[in-house]
Amino acid sequence: MDALEIPAPRVTPWGGAQPSGEALLTREWLVTNGLGGFASGTVAGALTRRYHGLLVAALPAPRGRVVMWSHLSEALIFGPGDLISLGAEESVGGGLERSGTKYLREFRLEAGLPVWRYTLRDLVLEKRVLMLHGQNTVHLTYSVTGDGPRPRLQLRPAVDFRHYASAVGEMSPQPYTMRAARGRYELTGPVPTLPSLRFSLPAADAKFARDPQRITGVLYRVERERGYDYRGDLWSPGAFEIDLANQENVTLVGSTEDWSTIDEVTPAAALEAERERRAQLLEQAAPGAHRGVAAELVFAADQFIITPPGRAQGSPARTIIAGYHWFTDWGRDTMISFEGLTLTTGRTREAAEILRTFARYVRDGLIPNLFPDGENEGLYHTADASLWFFHAIARYLAATGDEATLELLLPTLRDIADHHLAGTKFNIHVDPVDGLLVQGAEGYQLTWMDAKMGAWVVTPRRGKAVEINALWHNALAHLADWLERSGEVEAARSYAAHAARARKSFNARFWCEKTGCLYDVVDGPGGPDPSIRPNQIFAISLDHPILAPERWKSVLAVVERALLTPVGLRSLAPEDPDYHPFYEGDLKARDGAYHQGTVWAWLIGPFVDAWLKLHPREQRTARGFLAAFPEHLHEAGVGSISEIFDATAPHRARGCIAQAWSVAEVLRCWVNTETRAL
Repeated sequence: MDALEIPAPRVTPWGGAQPSGEALLTREWLVTNGLGGFASGTVAGALTRRYHGLLVAALPAPRGRVVMWSHLSEALIFGPGDLISLGAEESVGGGLERSGTKYLREFRLEAGLPVWRYTLRDLVLEKRVLMLHGQNTVHLTYSVTGDGPRPRLQLRPAVDFRHYASAVGEMSPQPYTMRAARGRYELTGPVPTLPSLRFSLPAADAKFARDPQRITGVLYRVERERGYDYRGDLWSPGAFEIDLANQENVTLVGSTEDWSTIDEVTPAAALEAERERRAQLLEQAAPGAHRGVAAELVFAADQFIITPPGRAQGSPARTIIAGYHWFTDWGRDTMISFEGLTLTTGRTREAAEILRTFARYVRDGLIPNLFPDGENEGLYHTADASLWFFHAIARYLAATGDEATLELLLPTLRDIADHHLAGTKFNIHVDPVDGLLVQGAEGYQLTWMDAKMGAWVVTPRRGKAVEINALWHNALAHLADWLERSGEVEAARSYAAHAARARKSFNARFWCEKTGCLYDVVDGPGGPDPSIRPNQIFAISLDHPILAPERWKSVLAVVERALLTPVGLRSLAPEDPDYHPFYEGDLKARDGAYHQGTVWAWLIGPFVDAWLKLHPREQRTARGFLAAFPEHLHEAGVGSISEIFDATAPHRARGCIAQAWSVAEVLRCWVNTETRAL
């Protein structure tokens, strides 16, 4: 780049000492391919999650995301009986004390890409992991420098062809088959509908030694903590070896693509192309995102924007993965993440494609809640995703002025509003008495507080939920504005009248004198719910706030006192009898805590928006609400922001290691507070 420089690498600090085994096992890395596929693991190299793998391929429906290449044992051979392992083998039969992690001196991200540096016997060995954008292909590149004798590099791959969310103990007893021809290796598994896993090690003296073996009793310790099956087997076909004395760089390639695609680009050219692509990401981002923490978040943001394989309907499909490792694309998460991931980063073309993609899937006035992995049709059980769609469009228009896209989407937006006014699925309808929006159906969780286990809906929130009505008012007000601009004056007046009626009723019905803030739900089965939750912040933060300004100060004060933490907002106030301070245990325990106190990082975005509406000159204070996130980039998913955190200090990161709306909202607010005041 001419005008910009790639930011300095993010080096995970060890404090000058050898990193502890626990630090290496709890920090994870992630590389993605723009399709929904990824490579991910612990810094140590041990498998701790069922989702870990060097190639989790994103395949067209009905296959979905599949762990194709699970693990790689790496060793340096200096002579007979003189072998040093480079990675932690805890997950394949040993402990950290038996591993080579004591040689790891540094783990860093270069423009978001992971690099390991080992020092041993006067040598420095570096390893890089790269996924080719738009392909299910991964490159592992090793380079060695120094004055010591050069060893042979031994690489033993291990596989378990399975859907990425399936239990680790379900490995088929049927054998895998490895075929080799002219330096090309194809591994075929027991499932005939899956592609072959193709390996290549482009070097003249590379060798492969057949040594098929089943690796039993692999321990996935995070799955054990989460209450899932945690022991399984892997299968290895043998090991590659190559003499590093004759090589500057060695790259082991793994792919599900055909050989013509794999051979199309050399490893060196692929790395250079990816560096150029990432430089372009920075160049097109907002000025406040060209350096420092914001620049790192631009690279993190890129991981979520994907073209899902096999889902196009006449034009390119573009969507947003809600989180890694286990989320697919969700309508709500996409629209909330939309501004930070696409507009703050200057990716307006992808932004337009996302809006048009979701518009094609509107059914009965609803956009999909989610697309299940391996399926092309969505599920629609959501009361707010369609309303967040209006918010995303408004932010897109403010950034681009793209009236052509507005004209294309207006009929769909009117259809959404009209279905809500008349009533649609899941008992989503406007109450004719007061003009407020009702939602809720037995057995469904329709708001963003959507934890459910079996028949247990943890926070059903049936009735008139506070943020649903804030979003409804915002959607109606935007629609009225857009129709007036397009010359449809009578229609604009009708929707504006509905918005005004909802606003009047909201201010009459949602104020709770006892708490000095807003009810979370009114007209629910148990009457008005005075639980202090973050949902009320949207009554202030949206473009068209539904709450009367004279009550903003009181609401913000309550939210700040009861819910604000250094890493987001609690989902419930600590004094509430249903409050859970920690998100841990098995699935039932975790679901019971998910929205009952657990901190959500993405909520810092609307809080900052609301704060700046009340304190427009206090941008430095607003930036202070984000101060803990730079340090968090060293933790959990290194270089990204986690989904959730414990409600009680030290607010341990939980859930997904990289969450779209967490990254999006912190990036958006970081840039806004810098460009506006600093």
